[in-house]
Amino acid sequence: MARFKPRLAARALILHQDRLLLVNAYPGARLGLWCAPGGGCDAGQSLPENLAREVHEETGLAIAVGPPVLVNEFHDPDSGFHQVDLFFRCTLLHGTLTPGWVDPEGVVTDRRFFSREELASGAHRFKPDSLPAAAWGKAAGLYDPLEVILK
Repeated sequence: MARFKPRLAARALILHQDRLLLVNAYPGARLGLWCAPGGGCDAGQSLPENLAREVHEETGLAIAVGPPVLVNEFHDPDSGFHQVDLFFRCTLLHGTLTPGWVDPEGVVTDRRFFSREELASGAHRFKPDSLPAAAWGKAAGLYDPLEVILK
């Protein structure tokens, strides 16, 4: 099994009308798993620049990037893949989730806002597990330890 250097990604915690924006970032929605929008960071761009670009690509929305609040790691022991996600509190500047929108990279298949109650109900799978605490909590600097990737 190959070991890869950890991939760095930035993710946005966007609350709008007390609802959290999540995306299904798996081609064909094969896992039914929801996560915060964002993605891999390109060298030469700051984390906030990367994040604003990724959120726009995945959702069509423009955001202001605030402070980091959560570090999450996950890996695939079979392939050696390892990713570190940095979650930032973000503010929606403009845009709406318009019907018919398509992610230019074809990764995000759906996007929507979820209430706390919807996430707490267990009816929707999401990662990381600490997502609601990071999004609605007041604390900063949460760390969600390394976990095995869902397949």
